[in-house]
Amino acid sequence: MATLARWEPFRELASIQNEMSRLLNAFEGNGQTTQNWVPALDVWETDDELVYAFDLPGVPKENVTIEYDDGMLTLSAKRERTFEKGDDRFYRFERRFGTFTRSIGLPQGVNEGSIRADFKDGVLEVHVAKPEEVKPRRIEIGGESQPTIEGSATASA
Repeated sequence: MATLARWEPFRELASIQNEMSRLLNAFEGNGQTTQNWVPALDVWETDDELVYAFDLPGVPKENVTIEYDDGMLTLSAKRERTFEKGDDRFYRFERRFGTFTRSIGLPQGVNEGSIRADFKDGVLEVHVAKPEEVKPRRIEIGGESQPTIEGSATASA
């Protein structure tokens, strides 16, 4: 029995675009290859916070920098290539190395004190406490403190 699969041209187009982007980002202007990489990111929400989890295998904690400026969270890290001398012959290098920087916009109202980070087993989790919702406030029009202008009408002949 044959299984039919629905053809989704937009999914295939997105896949081709991702592969072309990966290919074109691997070369500098002079034809030399670069090893830029961007780690995978998961984002989820709990009742109290937003959590951003970055996969950083092989990156020591000392090579990770997190900055917060004007509503933007910027993560930078560096993974170095390691060479072990021996009689092994390498035929393919696919693991990326080098530096990367990634910026993420945070919700309005977040302050620096509400951000904390944990690094465990190659996964960096940045926890951002949700800001309090701005509650509308009632503004009185006029009121007792405003002076009242009084006048009198006179009949004119």
